[in-house]
Order: sequence, then structure tokens, then C-alpha cells
Amino acid sequence: MECMPVVRARTSACMFAYKKCQLSAFVAKLKRKATRDKPSNVLDVTQLPSRKLVLSFVTASGCLALMAEWSWVAYTVLEVLIAAACCFGNVLVMCAVCFGIRDSLREPTFCFLVSLAVADFLVGVAAVPLAVLLDGWVSLIPELCLLLSCVVLVLTQASVLSLLAIAVDRYLRLHTPLRYKALATQRHTWIGVSVCWMLSCLLGFTPLFGWHNYSSPASDSTNTSSTSFIRPPCTFLSVISLPFMVYFNFLGCVMAPLLVMTLLYTRIFWSLQGRLKDSCPQSRASLLREKRLACSLALVLILFAGCWIPLHLMNCLLLFQGPQAVTQGTLYTGILLSHANSAVNPVIYACRIPKIQQAYGQLWRRFLAWLNCCHREKAGSQVINMQLSH
Repeated sequence: MECMPVVRARTSACMFAYKKCQLSAFVAKLKRKATRDKPSNVLDVTQLPSRKLVLSFVTASGCLALMAEWSWVAYTVLEVLIAAACCFGNVLVMCAVCFGIRDSLREPTFCFLVSLAVADFLVGVAAVPLAVLLDGWVSLIPELCLLLSCVVLVLTQASVLSLLAIAVDRYLRLHTPLRYKALATQRHTWIGVSVCWMLSCLLGFTPLFGWHNYSSPASDSTNTSSTSFIRPPCTFLSVISLPFMVYFNFLGCVMAPLLVMTLLYTRIFWSLQGRLKDSCPQSRASLLREKRLACSLALVLILFAGCWIPLHLMNCLLLFQGPQAVTQGTLYTGILLSHANSAVNPVIYACRIPKIQQAYGQLWRRFLAWLNCCHREKAGSQVINMQLSH
């Protein structure tokens, strides 16, 4: 989820006008300097920019505008492809777990995997379109702009807490096997899923309670009249505070759970390694399955951290070094990488988790059987129609 939109690239016309204003200011500055250094009735034309310099300046402005426009087009196309992959892949995961694996929703791990798949699906349905829309394309009231921007934070937090719940579940299964069956009931599992989403909403909507960028409407009304007020374009950073993104969201809501999960998986692998050395042949097979599943879930965690931490580090640079520290193309790359994580997870499940592999196979066979049945019905109806016509 947290995709972080940036200010939309200026169009070619806007860039040209902007550079033209810069050029006019440059010429006026040289004229003032020449007038100050020379007598009032003498102007040294050698100090003015030449026609060749003016043309090269304007040409460079047009090239920069064109490059910015094409980078935004490439970003939008890639976002559309990622959104389609997120929707298709995670719907397939939800169908595979719910319908392809027998009694899968009685196992806490698969319930939390479905929760993670729902969050990744909503990234494709909501977060990616909002990332493109809230890139300066619309002008909204600040409250609505802030609300839509917070949706992205909610989905990211839901993914983090689902991963944390999976890690806690695997740790309890391994270290408290006697109490695990009493704790990991279906009722307790769905309560855990509900708590994850409620906490995600609470943490993601925190900016609505005051930690944001825009000023209150009352203070704005004292300076501007309602008839002359023009709403600025809605962008993520125009309403979401960078200190909130760095200190609260990154350090508190992302890095802290990631550190806890790292410690849990370290304990899990350490314990499994010791048990495998001392295990008998009968229990060795189950321990190896447990280790394989833990490796797959740890890989999902590593990919999440690798896709999201670069974008959060860019936020840190923007906060401490200013807007010039991160280029627009780099920010677009970070946003695409964070969204791509939601499209990669279904591939990891298919390649690493045997039960989901089998469920994918069952769904594929059912789909082929359905197509074959439809084809036979169509062929039969054509034969009947031909017999009736004769």
C-alpha cells in the first residue's frame, strides 16, 4: 500500500512558460547591472545574452519538459500494469486458499495470508489509482485530499500487521505446541484478523486527527474570499506531513514491526536447525515442511522490506535534505517498487508453498473443464439448430 504520490510533471507548455519567465528575469538582471555600471545614457549590449544563448536556453527547456512528460507517461503505464497484476494474482490466491485447500480457513497461517492477499488486492483496486490521481490531476478540498491519501497508509499498515501476525503464529506453533491448539482456534484467528485491520485504520488515519500539512479553513477564510479562492492540485505531500511519514509511519509503524519479525524468524530458524539435528526420522519430515514454509514466509517479509524501505529512505532525504535531494524519476521508481510488491507475493506463494501450488492446479483444471463443457454445449446447440433447420 503506502505508495507515495509526488507532484505531477509539468506539461510542455507550462515548462516552457516557466523557463521563459526565468529567462526574462535573467535578462532584466543583466540590464540592471549594465545600467548601474554605466552612465544612464549608455547601455553595454555585450552584457546582454546573445540570440544563440536565448535559443539554446529555450531548446533545453523544451527537452526537459518533453523528458518529464515521457517519464510521467511511462510511470502511468507501469502503474496500470502493476494494478492489473495485483488484482488478478491476489484474487487467484484468495480463490485458491478459500476453495482449493480443504479446511484452509481453519489454519491461522492461511487466514492471515488471505488477509495479506486482500490488502494487496486493494492496492491494485484503490492505492494505485489514487497514486496516479493524487499526482496533481485533481483539485479537491484539503479534507477529502487528506482522507484519500490516508487510504494508502491504511493498506500499507494492513500488510505489515498481517505479516507480523503470520510470524507470531509460526513462532507460537513451534515453541508452544501444546497450547497452540487451544490458542489458534478459528474464532481467535478471525479476531486477530479483525484487530489487524482495526489497528491499520487507526494508525493509517492518524493524520485526520491533526498531524497534517494544510491549514484550517477558518484561517484561510481570513486571507482569501470565497469567490477568489482557487484550490491547489491535490498531491500526497501537500497534505501528509513528512515528519509524520518519517518518525511515526516509517520508524514506528514499519521498522518496529519489521525488527520484531526479524527476531521471531531468527528464533524460528535457530530452533528448527537444532531440532533437525536431534530429530528422529519420523519427525524429521514434519520439521522440514515447517522449515520450508518458514523460509517462504520469510522471503515474503524480505521482499516487503526491500520494496518499501527505499521509498521511506527517500522520505528521510526529503525531510532532512530538502526537495532537491531526490529527483522526480527516483521517486516514481520508489513508488513503482512499493506497488510491485503486492503483485509479486502471489508468485512467491505459487512457487514456494506446496498447498497453494496444488490449489492453483485444481483451479486450473476446473477452469479447463468449464471451458470444455461450454464448448460442448455450444457445439450441441449448433447441431440441434442445424437439424431443426433441415
